[in-house]
This record gives sequence, C-alpha cells and structure tokens, in this order.
Amino acid sequence: MSDAGRKDFSDKLKEGVTPDSSKSTQTKVKETFTDTGDKIARGTQPDDQKSTGQEMSDKFSRSKDREVHGGTGESILDKTKNALGMGDKH
Repeated sequence: MSDAGRKDFSDKLKEGVTPDSSKSTQTKVKETFTDTGDKIARGTQPDDQKSTGQEMSDKFSRSKDREVHGGTGESILDKTKNALGMGDKH
C-alpha cells in the first residue's frame, strides 16, 4: 500500500524485476515519469507524515540513490532551496 499520490511498493517491485529489454518504449517512458514524481514526493513529504511502509521504502530508496549516484543526504527540496540561496547552507 502507498500513501496518496505515491507509487505503490508492489508496482516498484514489478518494474524492478522486469527486464528493460522486455518493456515497451511507452512503458519505459511511463516508469521514468512516475519514478520522478515519486522521488519528488519522497523528498518533499517529511518521514513523520508517511505510513510506516512508505517511510521504510523511501529510506531504502534514498540509501540506494546515494550509493549509486552519490549524495549529501539532503532532500530535493533542501537542494533546491540551497541552489536558490534560500536554504541554511550556501
């Protein structure tokens, strides 16, 4: 189960185990858009306002993103604020 406006964990799991080679272009594009929307929601909603399952899923996803892409641990919202000079860090 997922929080309102979020991608369901079972959908994420199915997308992850299905090889890209067996997905249509339309499916790949759809996944890219829904993944991006989910990452934005993940970064803007505080963990204490999420269901337990969604919070655990988000923490795992953030950890995986940091491993794969490197990162500071900041949310997308924090990074945007800092880039615009509106955050605590400059």
